[in-house]
Amino acid sequence: MIVEENHIIEMTYELRDGGPGGELLERMDVNYPFKFFFGGGKMLPAFEDALYGLEAGESFEFTLSPEQAYGPRHAGNMMEVPRSVFRSMPNTLVEGNFVEVTDDQGDTHPGKIVEIGKEQVKVDFNHAMAGKTLHFRGVILDIRQASVDELIRKHYIEEDGLRRPDFGETW
Repeated sequence: MIVEENHIIEMTYELRDGGPGGELLERMDVNYPFKFFFGGGKMLPAFEDALYGLEAGESFEFTLSPEQAYGPRHAGNMMEVPRSVFRSMPNTLVEGNFVEVTDDQGDTHPGKIVEIGKEQVKVDFNHAMAGKTLHFRGVILDIRQASVDELIRKHYIEEDGLRRPDFGETW
């Protein structure tokens, strides 16, 4: 069996910033492998393209540019938010903390507190991996046909029936 659409892929990988010797950003090993539905439109297209056609037991190594991954960082995604927005969560108001801010339409946006002023809090709403060159190295552990439920949901479902987050997805 090969990696292709409508299959569940189980794999290990190391994700590094910039290249093989870059800072380790994430590691999924045999004790906690990454499992996902291939071809569901939830993964980075270039990530899936790099894995397409591989077999179980086959290793891989590839690099995604920022444009192939989460795009460049945008200065417009750095915003000043009134400090009063954080009144209900004062313990969160620490530089470097990740927060979710709700806009006027009720949509939530994840961001990182960059600077705290007397009246305003500077929050970076760029994706945490925006602007990064992502280097992946790993092994395909297992490939199987997706179950009917997985095909309907277009998502991997654990044996306990629970859904797990995809790469880059925050809950």
